[in-house]
Amino acid sequence: MSHKYAIGVDYGTQSGRAVLVDLSNGHEIADHVTPYPHGVIDETLPTSGQPLEHDWALQHPDDYLEVLRRSIPAVLKQSGVDPSDVIGLGIDFTACTMLPIDEQGVPLCFKPEWKDNPHGWVKLWKHHAAQDEADRLNAIAAERGEKFLPRYGGKISSEWMIAKVWQIVNEAPDVYEATDLFTEATDWVISQMTGNFVRNSCTAGYKSIWHKKDGYPSKDFFKALDSRLENLTETKLRGDIMPLGTKAGELTEAMAQLTGLNAGTAIAVGNVDAHAAVPAVGVVTPGKLVMAMGTSICHMLLGSNEVEVEGMCGVVEDGIIPGYLGYEAGQSAVGDIFEWFVEEAVPAHVKEAAEKEGVGVHQWLTERAEAYTPGETGLLALDWWNGNRSVLVDTNLTGVIVGYSLLTKPEEVYRTLLESTAFGTRKIIDAFHNNGVPVDEVYACGGLPQRNRLLMQIYADVTNREIKIADSKQTPAIGAAMFGAVAAGSAKGGYDNVVDAAKAMARVREETFKPIPANVAVYEKLYQEYSVLHDYFGRGANDVMKRLKSLKDEASR
Repeated sequence: MSHKYAIGVDYGTQSGRAVLVDLSNGHEIADHVTPYPHGVIDETLPTSGQPLEHDWALQHPDDYLEVLRRSIPAVLKQSGVDPSDVIGLGIDFTACTMLPIDEQGVPLCFKPEWKDNPHGWVKLWKHHAAQDEADRLNAIAAERGEKFLPRYGGKISSEWMIAKVWQIVNEAPDVYEATDLFTEATDWVISQMTGNFVRNSCTAGYKSIWHKKDGYPSKDFFKALDSRLENLTETKLRGDIMPLGTKAGELTEAMAQLTGLNAGTAIAVGNVDAHAAVPAVGVVTPGKLVMAMGTSICHMLLGSNEVEVEGMCGVVEDGIIPGYLGYEAGQSAVGDIFEWFVEEAVPAHVKEAAEKEGVGVHQWLTERAEAYTPGETGLLALDWWNGNRSVLVDTNLTGVIVGYSLLTKPEEVYRTLLESTAFGTRKIIDAFHNNGVPVDEVYACGGLPQRNRLLMQIYADVTNREIKIADSKQTPAIGAAMFGAVAAGSAKGGYDNVVDAAKAMARVREETFKPIPANVAVYEKLYQEYSVLHDYFGRGANDVMKRLKSLKDEASR
């Protein structure tokens, strides 16, 4: 019998990639990346050149279709696989990445009357301009004693659906009126492929305050926010909500021509990039924390009981693996911080030295940072360059480095920034572990763990846990392909559930990172200092970061 395959399409912040996977063993046969032609739109609108305000981050929906147009034919061609042997397709996406569409499913920004209104476009996950709405939503929910609030660690984020919708209501009520549905980008792309609009339980649960048993918050709650939002969930957020691995529909004839796949190919409901990675590293039971590490980190954990954990991004039944409660937390900048340092803060002599040695600046800094022992730099940093997602849930917090001297070297700062993100992860692990959601094992996937051994050793030492690394560079895409195989089912050569798919297809490397006891002891002391700074700046003892931010806002008006 010929081998069967599935395709996973992983939609990131800057690009989308398709991976063609062998269903018998999870091996990637081919992959192809399509950079988004419009990238992240955070300065001016592509249509009118209109400048965007601070904290805005938009995208162009056609860029997502461009990934299908370019990357799927490319992996078919590269692999030589017959399209009739590709039995399923799944996608994963950054979230909450949302857009308004009309009755025909057309994004408002495609229409002449809305193309010059920034609110007609896709709001990317890292669009933070709805912070005022998020603050008011949290205050009203707390005042009313809404029982959904503790499930999200006590705070709903400005990155999520409701705050973004409310921002549109406040700033562009005409766009709100013209919208038939607000949809996650992942659900919109699936609707384009199948002609069938469904929502997935993962984004509905984590990003739109939906609960499998209780549904959305009450109409009274939405009315308390704003009378115009009273009927939001049964109008503009309507739609069937399906668990992960459900078949959303089949590839349409038009999409088959666009991609080179066969019409009728099973398409799974959409998923979130980080969440798709969990089964791809073989995690389908509780007690195992998965870190999807890249520009930011998403921390995911399965549990058997629903408990409250400060600052978690949510707990959702069937949100990661059907049959379990999926817990999520995160750090909103990790790789982005290291990137900032290299792009904006490294002296010219470092770049010249790296060039002379024929290595990248990151590698040059890492090699020198490795020579230091824990504590030797005399520096300590807070990792809030893009706010704090967990456990403080506050995008208005900013970065700090303490301990500079006239002898401080760039590689010492670089090492300190690596360490700061490990301390941030330790805060999250402690919050789960101390609140009755055990963290016994840690897995890491994404670009960073594969590239930076020093970083992973620091994480092992700071968390005092062994860390296992995904074998694939495309972990979310492999997970998305697994769900595609589940959508197809075993009768077609796929799998009947994601546990079976993971048994056959998940892979981790043999080599792991184990804590070094001498390092663990020093990092424990540094972590105590980190915790003091964390609480001092993050829990209201000194709101200097927020005062500086408001002075900045006033000065730039």
